[in-house]
Amino acid sequence: MTRLDYGQFLLSSQVNDTLTYFADHSEKYTHDFLNRYLRQDRITPSLVWDNVKSDLIPDENGYLLFDDTVLDKRHSFNIQAVRRQWSGNAGQVIKGIGLVTCVYVNATLNRFWIIDYRIYNPDTDGKKKPDHVSDMLAHTLTHKRLAFRTVLMDSWYASKALMLFSEVDDIARDNAHSLCANTT
Repeated sequence: MTRLDYGQFLLSSQVNDTLTYFADHSEKYTHDFLNRYLRQDRITPSLVWDNVKSDLIPDENGYLLFDDTVLDKRHSFNIQAVRRQWSGNAGQVIKGIGLVTCVYVNATLNRFWIIDYRIYNPDTDGKKKPDHVSDMLAHTLTHKRLAFRTVLMDSWYASKALMLFSEVDDIARDNAHSLCANTT
């Protein structure tokens, strides 16, 4: 079992992305095997970037896209990050894991790459979703140093501090960490 196997399943399964579904449609893997594999594997935001950066094609007209989703865990009872939260897909409050992502879009080639993510779990880190967005934006500016022209996000992220921070020019990008500290 490799990350590629699991990733290919997630990309190809438009109907159901559960381990049970994967195991039911796999000749090689059982649900227990998949569960043990995923429990041991940790894909951190830095590991995501390490695996993406050599394939990413920067574009001066690129976008940074921030979005959040709730991974539905209505039937889970022992997962630490599961909490009750609003799900736009379900149209109601559900038990789930909040995920905030940063996607880089090459507008010229019409290609995109996930470059960062954060788990929304304010009980452990005290952060709101806009805090995660500003952290990822600051990290993109100071460490990844990707060319982009536009920052896209849902309107409810819009705070004055975050909007001002997202419009920093090239000179101000060097001070991104100090600007980001003022967005919370």
